[in-house]
Amino acid sequence: MMTIRPVETGDLMDILSLADKTGAGLTSLPTHRDVLAARIDRSIRTWQGTAERGEQGYLFVLEDSERHKVVGVSAIEAAVGLNEPWYNFRVGTLVHASKSLNVYKAVPTLYLSNDHTGQSELCTLFLDPDYRHGNNGHLLMKARLLFMAAFRQHFSPRVIAELRGYCDEQGNSPFWANLGQHFFSMDFSQADYLSGTGSKAFIAELMPKHPLYVDFLAPEARAAIAKVHPHTEPARAVLESEGLRYQGYIDIFDGGPILEAEIDTVRTVRECRLWVPGVSDGSGPERDAPWFLLANDDYRDYRVVSAQPRFEQDRLIIGADVYASLGLSPGRQVRAVPVRASSGTSKAAL
Repeated sequence: MMTIRPVETGDLMDILSLADKTGAGLTSLPTHRDVLAARIDRSIRTWQGTAERGEQGYLFVLEDSERHKVVGVSAIEAAVGLNEPWYNFRVGTLVHASKSLNVYKAVPTLYLSNDHTGQSELCTLFLDPDYRHGNNGHLLMKARLLFMAAFRQHFSPRVIAELRGYCDEQGNSPFWANLGQHFFSMDFSQADYLSGTGSKAFIAELMPKHPLYVDFLAPEARAAIAKVHPHTEPARAVLESEGLRYQGYIDIFDGGPILEAEIDTVRTVRECRLWVPGVSDGSGPERDAPWFLLANDDYRDYRVVSAQPRFEQDRLIIGADVYASLGLSPGRQVRAVPVRASSGTSKAAL
């Protein structure tokens, strides 16, 4: 069974192997053993309640329980930019006008911004290519939203997701090549690595503080603004189906879009419901029964799986294997939400 759980110290080697498969652009999952070990430690301290607010972050893993192998990761930062500035570009507009010459021109610009300081962030999403099937992607991405729904007090009112920007097949970013490289005098992979390993002070030291005119960029760089990496397109579609939207902010390195929303308006947060669980008598789900994400709402020992439960009045009926994977005990409730908004679930089941 595929199970979401909090990261553990022993997951380091599996996560390092995943980092080797990410390619350029996923700055929060660098192929650096010490950085990843520190990330795991920070996450564990967050769950233990010993991390300061500015460093709190939750790292989840997707485990193939049959193989005892971590095959995916996803994370939440509780509040970005509290310990060091969190930068992005705000896409704005300057108007150049002359009444006497009858000229009026709106010019797109990029402003260096810290507007998302203090907001929660969905980040570090990566699934092993061999497991990109079934509900695995939805499980890995949306388990975080169920966690936020259950433990709202740990997060800000707004959530953002910074998506990996467009790169070509050789890992080159046209946005970086036409903009960032002129100010940093280093190639994209090096800047990407420094950012991912926590060396971000150079951003403030070297980035221009004045508006940048988008029209001065090459056509391929302009086309990359708010465009995602091809591998990230499915993730963008899922996030947008949850209600997150592009609001005119992009990543300063590769131009990838930042999606955002009020947490309480996100579909999974809004529609999830608590149920009293029951164990199936052995009969399977109904034909074409919708898939649900099921969470145990145990903060320290959090678990999420996908399953096809039955609903009987006020009870949610699941198999013994699902019950065991969630680590349930008598009296514990289950938080459930359809995997997809268009699952066809009856009103009685919601």
